[in-house]
Amino acid sequence: MTVRRLIAPLWCSLLLLPLVACGPDDTGGVDPAAGAGVGVDAEGNGDGALPDVPRPACPFSAAQVTDLVGQPMEDKGNCLFGDGKGVASLTITTASPLAGESTYAYQREQATQVYREVKDVDKGRKAYLAVKDIEGEAVVVSDKGSYTVILSSFERISAKPGGYESTLRTVLDALPL
Repeated sequence: MTVRRLIAPLWCSLLLLPLVACGPDDTGGVDPAAGAGVGVDAEGNGDGALPDVPRPACPFSAAQVTDLVGQPMEDKGNCLFGDGKGVASLTITTASPLAGESTYAYQREQATQVYREVKDVDKGRKAYLAVKDIEGEAVVVSDKGSYTVILSSFERISAKPGGYESTLRTVLDALPL
């Protein structure tokens, strides 16, 4: 029984030893500073470089979201707004420009598999809008931050043709880009 207890830690240490042996300073022969500042002038701008700014705060209050979607919404915390009935919701996830840029292509690809329609929109550096019958998503990367907006299960918005697209466009127009 004692031998069995020692086998698992032994295997774990054998698996982790090569990782520890590399050490934290081993970059695999790549200079970590290589490419830093490429295409960036003294002010940190130029050649399409993204500014080094932190993730923006939630851009809206519950009152603002109520105006944008056309029905009463409650702040549920962490930039999540609900209708108070547990049905309709608007969620905004914020990220730094760099984080948004690095996940944009993946998010857009996933959207083509989930949503009926995906369109590029002229907002920020790059943006798309995706819709289906009961939900919509918009992602925008700008110099001030990146935003992923998801609208879900709004009866009024679902009832009118193009409701999710027009509501998402309204929300995108209100973002501090």
